Amino acid sequence: MEIEEFALRLAILRDSKGISARDMSLSLGQSAGYINGIETRKNFPSMTNFFYICEYLGITPAEFFDTQSHNPSKEKELMEAVKGLNTEQLESLIVIAKGLKK
Repeated sequence: MEIEEFALRLAILRDSKGISARDMSLSLGQSAGYINGIETRKNFPSMTNFFYICEYLGITPAEFFDTQSHNPSKEKELMEAVKGLNTEQLESLIVIAKGLKK
């Protein structure tokens, strides 16, 4: 993943959580402009800070790099919600999901 893609991915994931760059920066114990600096490609996080970013967003590093997923934490929540459903219920949800993707 290139720096531009990294910055965009961070912005997408942060926005999907409804968190401002400033609030996220401060919550991570960084200066108020830290996340904005990453998203504008002026800075790049250390590996340790990258792990803190993932933890803050509630995702794994693998989920961060999975650009097919627009909201990994919501996908996890959905997967937890469907556990225990019977086959007919799951089939109904699959039909709904496919319809939503159109």
